[in-house]
Amino acid sequence: MAVLNENIKKLKKIIRDCTLCPWQCHVDRTAGQIGACRIGAQAVVASYGPHFGEEPVLVGRGGSGTIFLSGCNLDCAFCQNFDISHSNKGQTLSPKEIADIALDLQKTGCVNVNFVTPTHVAHSLAEAIAISRKDGLTVPIVYNCGGYESVETLKLLDGLIEIYMPDFKYADADAARKYSGVKDYPEIAKAALAEMYRQVGPLELDKNGVATSGLLVRHLVLPNNLTPSSKVMDIIAEVAPGCAINVMGQYRPAFRASNFPELMDLPSGIDVANLRSYASSKGLMRVD
Repeated sequence: MAVLNENIKKLKKIIRDCTLCPWQCHVDRTAGQIGACRIGAQAVVASYGPHFGEEPVLVGRGGSGTIFLSGCNLDCAFCQNFDISHSNKGQTLSPKEIADIALDLQKTGCVNVNFVTPTHVAHSLAEAIAISRKDGLTVPIVYNCGGYESVETLKLLDGLIEIYMPDFKYADADAARKYSGVKDYPEIAKAALAEMYRQVGPLELDKNGVATSGLLVRHLVLPNNLTPSSKVMDIIAEVAPGCAINVMGQYRPAFRASNFPELMDLPSGIDVANLRSYASSKGLMRVD
């Protein structure tokens, strides 16, 4: 517990010269300065409640207790949650207030507490998790992120997160730069994935098929194999052998996708099916 408390103090200190994520903005968020994520010193909660649209292993009978955080450290042209991720709209809440929400979600029967887009407010969520655990939270914490994570920050979260659920969007740096605004996504995401896997290992399920701990990776199949997807599977299988994977075929053009003609197509069903088979052949545990 002493180590966790010390790590939380370190996370809170980081935002005074913010290097919480790979952007390394070096802004003082406690003084009102804003970096790439567009969020200040406290987390902004856009919405929360039981969610039944997540992977079945996260839903169970009571739903996943999702807490949607405003802001994001990525700028995905095709973002389907752009009204949340590209704004600071919502309730600015203290760690104690977020802890209370987590406890309320547990009381309603949610099988986990699922922080959606947590990267840029990891300092606040870490404190909220510690408070909620002290006050009786027993369900797993899900860290539902975009994959563009700082290994140093993840190390400070070790022991607080039961289930990591990152996206792994791109194996091609040029595509990441063009469509999500970051030049080094593949190498950053690979290193982050390795650290998450070191902490929690492969996905573990209880007798009801509900996830209790481990790593679950999401990959959204883009049209025209822009990522390219098979190389994403190769990286995941190399870094996190046997981990769970959701190969998602629900891409639809959204947000600023119309600025890129190639993003206005849809991935073919055959391409999605072939990629799912390829993921299985690499030894990944499919949950799609």
